[in-house]
Amino acid sequence: MKKTKTDHYTEKEALDFHSNKKPGKIEIVASKNMTTKRDLALAYSPGVAAPVKAISENPETAYDYTAKGNLVAVISNGSAILGMGNLGALASKPVMEGKAVLFKRFADIDSIDLEIDCSDANEIINSIKNFAPSFGGINLEDIAAPDCFVIEEKLKEILDIPVFHDDQHGTAIITTAALINALHINGKSIKDIKVVVNGAGASAIACTELFKNSGVPNENVIMLDRKGVIYKGRTEGMDQWKSRHAVETKLRTLEDAIDGADVFLGLSAKGALKKEFVKKMAKNPIIFACANPDPEILPEEIQEVRDDAIIATGRSDYPNQVNNLIGFPYIFRGALDVRSKIINEEMKVAAAKAIAELAREDVPDEVVAAMGGQRPKYGKEYIIPSTFDPRLISVIPAAVAKAAMDSGVGRKSIDDFEIYKDQLKQRLDPTVTIMQGINNHIKKNPKKIVFADGEDENNLKAAIAFKNSKLGIPILVGKEDKIKEQVKKIGYNENFDIEIINSKDTEKRERYVQHLFKKLQREKGLLEWDCDRLVRNDRVIWAACMVACGDADGAVTGNTRRFGASFEKITQVVGARNDEIMFGLNMVVHKGKTIFVADTSVHEYPTSEEMSEIAISTARVVRLFGIDPKVAFVSHSTFGQPLTSRTKHIKKAVEILKEKKVDFKFDGDMQPDVALNDQYKNLYPFSDIVGNANILIMPGQHSAAISYKMMKTLSDAKVIGPLLIGLGLPIEIAPLRTSTSEIINLASIAAYSADKIDYKK
Repeated sequence: MKKTKTDHYTEKEALDFHSNKKPGKIEIVASKNMTTKRDLALAYSPGVAAPVKAISENPETAYDYTAKGNLVAVISNGSAILGMGNLGALASKPVMEGKAVLFKRFADIDSIDLEIDCSDANEIINSIKNFAPSFGGINLEDIAAPDCFVIEEKLKEILDIPVFHDDQHGTAIITTAALINALHINGKSIKDIKVVVNGAGASAIACTELFKNSGVPNENVIMLDRKGVIYKGRTEGMDQWKSRHAVETKLRTLEDAIDGADVFLGLSAKGALKKEFVKKMAKNPIIFACANPDPEILPEEIQEVRDDAIIATGRSDYPNQVNNLIGFPYIFRGALDVRSKIINEEMKVAAAKAIAELAREDVPDEVVAAMGGQRPKYGKEYIIPSTFDPRLISVIPAAVAKAAMDSGVGRKSIDDFEIYKDQLKQRLDPTVTIMQGINNHIKKNPKKIVFADGEDENNLKAAIAFKNSKLGIPILVGKEDKIKEQVKKIGYNENFDIEIINSKDTEKRERYVQHLFKKLQREKGLLEWDCDRLVRNDRVIWAACMVACGDADGAVTGNTRRFGASFEKITQVVGARNDEIMFGLNMVVHKGKTIFVADTSVHEYPTSEEMSEIAISTARVVRLFGIDPKVAFVSHSTFGQPLTSRTKHIKKAVEILKEKKVDFKFDGDMQPDVALNDQYKNLYPFSDIVGNANILIMPGQHSAAISYKMMKTLSDAKVIGPLLIGLGLPIEIAPLRTSTSEIINLASIAAYSADKIDYKK
């Protein structure tokens, strides 16, 4: 099976991802209870008559009584799909569904993809005009030029909601932000620079227009297409959009135009900019080589001839990635929140300036955590914020909303922008970027991670993805012939370059036997041949011994056996960390809220002392993820009502923490809804934890396991774990039937723990 360009997965894996469970990536979920006959009567007939009448009398109330105000249509005809060309409307649907998912993930905007099977611009305009009342905004995507210009311009004239062609304006906004900061670093004025734009498609024209609206003089910009410089008087290959940017000049080629240029913006093709051209640019040149997937020139090629250049590309493997994801979700968020009629130039400029200013700010600790421990500093290699910077959700929408209000296109006012920014932060919990932060961290210092169940398909896929994503160095335990057979089955060539190991390695086996015998001869009375049998026959034992003997940094096992069985094997090889308790901790992310649940795996009925130790260790781990711990000891009761023997047990754990004077907030006993739902704050004003908890210490393993498995099964909650806390080495256990992505997460956490935790303590 052919691999993709990224080499991170096969086409079969990508197809499996999109077809698994429910086909596609989106679904419609009711936002109101639909349980009783009364609920249905209110939702539909006859209750729906009341909002229908209200909207007919005042159309603006549609924003109050329907989802219109938070609903965006993602629209394409498939004429310019992701650089793959005109593959048709239906073929564009996976891309448009993906765009809808990004709207939800990054800005809490609901969106529906609509693919229009038509190549006539006027018909497309008419179609969108007729269904536009259903939506608060229109996002056009992957529509070829010049139709994209015609469609957008006409829709802006006839509709009273924002219309935004992201291929144009998203790229323009991020690129303009990068230009603002590059000029700030170089000390150049935007009014004096000479700019060369190589490319005259939708993105290039939009970037050029926003550059000019931001202060670059019209005569200082030279634009080129495939036929060369766009100059006044040229007739070949021209249209009204290119003609706007034609200038009086005798220059005809890129080599001519680049001489003395301060800025090169490429939205064209691989290899378009030569090293000898770069040499001819002005001092401290700014080079944005944004062709995808391969830039006009690679950054290392630029650096061979110029050490004074500021460089940006469209790729994530180089600094300063021009990524539309920094823009479009947040721009629409701000526009929707003030019910804007349009996304105008003032709003685009405001977004660009907000993005630029954010990159100049000192990066706070929560952003460092989200970025894997990296603290970027404003300069030549950091002129654009990270895609996963959690501050984006509050900074950009606020700037866009204010610009909409100031320019008179917003129909709703925001009275207090500080309150609005807080509300934006609450829409998305920054902890959903935890795994991204962990992965960013471990890429800088790759660790060897053993995948103990190497013959299992999901474990094998996880190991391959772990390697190809540059998260670390995987090692597979299993029989080589069986692993290679599985490799072919999932679509990879058998020469996939991952180390395979098993008990045939005599040197390692003998070392592991001696390690195990030394530990277990007195502890469990095992003989040397008993230990040899364990090492030969059990892959979990083997993997744990690899970590214990320094042949690997961490390990992940599970998916093929019960958690308890794997835990029993691992603890024969590895004990607890000094002065720590071992327990299972699950991270649960649901609707923008992240909570940690313990103990889910080890202690059936923890004592009060054990519960307090679990709380202390959980707080330590949660801080490693960059989160301020708030601990609730949960029960069937709240502050002793009703008072039972188990309630007393929990209250004692709380008293123990008070005596220890720990440095995190805690309280209990309380029911889970009291701990998590802020509607209870008024009932219990004396507690800082009520409605604010992010750590739930459960009274027993049974209640903990039942709770998180119900959340995982009955809701769309994302569950990571259980993480094995307190073990003397970084080894994680995946539960039965764990997905590939969940195994990758556990492997990443093992690598992160190996780097962040001193296991010698």
